[in-house]
Amino acid sequence: MKLALFDLDHTLIPFDSGQQWTRFLMQRGVLDARAEDRYLDFCHQYVAGTLDIHAMVRANLQPLRSHPLATLRSWAREFEATLAASIPPDMRSLVRRHRDAGDLCAIVTATERLIAEPYTRLFDVPHLVATEGEIVTSAQGDHYTGEIAGEPCFREHKVTRVQRWLATLPDTPATLGGFESSTFYSDSISDLPLLRAVSHPVAVRPDERLRRHAQAAGWPVI
Repeated sequence: MKLALFDLDHTLIPFDSGQQWTRFLMQRGVLDARAEDRYLDFCHQYVAGTLDIHAMVRANLQPLRSHPLATLRSWAREFEATLAASIPPDMRSLVRRHRDAGDLCAIVTATERLIAEPYTRLFDVPHLVATEGEIVTSAQGDHYTGEIAGEPCFREHKVTRVQRWLATLPDTPATLGGFESSTFYSDSISDLPLLRAVSHPVAVRPDERLRRHAQAAGWPVI
């Protein structure tokens, strides 16, 4: 069996899913007019390698705490309907080739699950390994607390999260090393731990540091 893993932002899609979600919520009046600027500040930190992902997720989820999770999921479905035209045909074809070959496919992203799930449906990818927002249940329903549940799916934790996910699947290898081959597509140097952990790393629209590393290592670059 072969494994194919795909980063989301700037890999499968040529934009930032969180920024698109922020704009969607601003248009609904859920977030204020400065929400996108605050989000972009975190994006700049990500590029600089200084991002505190807990602070970023906290800033993204805390404004949504007053809304039941059922409402947020309904909004995510509406969000999904706005995205179909923005999915690149070449990346859709790439995913389809792996899927048609019988590979085990998953999107592996630091993006919070609520935002990433629409893309699993748009790309027809059956599995998602993502950062999980902490949820609390009350008489009013399920709500986000604004914090991350467990480890974020970010940097070295992506390897841990993928290994933990594989261990839950029946009739599949329980570790990355158990597959005939494993491929990971990513644009970012922050994903270097998982790129190094698979047998076939592929750089997609790589940032400058990842491009230099990929060229030195002889990795394919898309």
